[in-house]
Amino acid sequence: MNGDELPEGWARAVLPEVFNLNPPKPKAKEFADELPVSFVPMPAVDAESGTIKTPSVRTFAEVRKGFTFFQNDDVILAKITTCMENGKAAIARELLNGLGFGSTEFHVMRSIGAMLPEFLFYFIRQESFRRTAEAEMTGSVGQKRVPAEFLSAVDLPLPPLAEQRRIVAAVERILGKVSAARARLERVPTTLKRFRQAVLAAACSGRLTAGWRERQTDTEPAIQILQSLADSRGVSAPSRKADELPDNWAIATLGYLTDWGTKGRPFITSGSRGWAKLVGSAGRYFIRSENINTDYLRLEDTVRVNVSDGSEAERTKVRAGDLLLTITGNNVGRTAVVPDGCPVAHVSQHVAIIRIVRAVDVNYVWLWLRSEQHGKSGLEHYGETKPGLNLEQIREHVINLPPLAEQHEIVRRVSALFARADAIEARATAALKRVESLAQAVLAKAFRGELVPTEAELARRENRSYESAAELLARVRATQESNSSIPRAKAGRTRKAKIG
Repeated sequence: MNGDELPEGWARAVLPEVFNLNPPKPKAKEFADELPVSFVPMPAVDAESGTIKTPSVRTFAEVRKGFTFFQNDDVILAKITTCMENGKAAIARELLNGLGFGSTEFHVMRSIGAMLPEFLFYFIRQESFRRTAEAEMTGSVGQKRVPAEFLSAVDLPLPPLAEQRRIVAAVERILGKVSAARARLERVPTTLKRFRQAVLAAACSGRLTAGWRERQTDTEPAIQILQSLADSRGVSAPSRKADELPDNWAIATLGYLTDWGTKGRPFITSGSRGWAKLVGSAGRYFIRSENINTDYLRLEDTVRVNVSDGSEAERTKVRAGDLLLTITGNNVGRTAVVPDGCPVAHVSQHVAIIRIVRAVDVNYVWLWLRSEQHGKSGLEHYGETKPGLNLEQIREHVINLPPLAEQHEIVRRVSALFARADAIEARATAALKRVESLAQAVLAKAFRGELVPTEAELARRENRSYESAAELLARVRATQESNSSIPRAKAGRTRKAKIG
């Protein structure tokens, strides 16, 4: 069967042949003014599930004018960007007194009996439909809308009614499984985030390397690192030791582990805000706070600026192995290690350079700053009520310090576990994309007649007759023409009694 050929027993119909498009509102006298009805603003339609969630209640008199009217079993479709592009559509169900009013940015489609509302709903849930509708939108950028004329010309495949029911049931059964798989896959990043934090907590408390420590006999205690630093600086070494830490571990402030650099400055910052004026010029790399990610330094996102060769420029220049820390803005506390092979780069006034002493593994310090092990003493805490970090706060930040050999082992183990987590997350992301494409593939098969046996095929098997889609259309048209001869007032009273 080619793309234009329909299965046996099917027919083609433009949308107005099977649905009333944007039917008129009820007259003021059809319902009591105080009658409660459902009110559905645009946010109440969930694009993911295709359902109306948490509608509010208003009286008929409040909403009869100025809002879009619909009733139970109507299909509503958002017509404005970006709601339509995101797939905002739903079948109106469980409306209060069977009546609903909502945003004027909805198109409403009411079945006249030849097509199930569910069949149309799944048809417009296809990405191919949304792309075609998007191409036909009119209006200004950001306020484009799908015109009613586009919907009036939509060509629909129409199976026999019994076959529509089987198709809808099959689609809902399969998409239910797809939705469950999607939900499980969407939980993977959250699960892995908790896993990574558990790994960091174990690493920074010594639990991760407990077995490794038992096999070591000649590891230099961390306090010796501090003593060596003290001797080189001519000061007293800190002797802080926490009972909950493993033997050979110590506690130190971040400032004590920093190479003080030139002019006695332990933390080198960019200095003048004037650097920001240079953004966009040709020259070397300029690292801003948004370039600092929790996992890596995104040099590809940096901007180039002209930087003089004076002492101020030297003071803001980074080198491989430097720890960069965001000190202002929404990303306070985010940190990254400058990689090997980094081009000549300078930091903005929003980023601090922390140059860790050679006797300490900078990657271990980076892991510590990423962990939740340090709790409310963490650097992110300072950004909760204050505009940012100052150098004194960074300098006084406390860190659990293992022996150097154990630092290297911690970094190795965490890297291996994180690499495994990254691989799992990548596979989950790829699987999620396949799940999304599967849902669209199921819909495509449904509207090609490939999801369930056709009514014609079943009728032959069971040696019975059936009503084809063409016969269905003719019957519904005849009913519509017959009803059109009923006086308008009588028809109104009939509908009111039905909804009651």
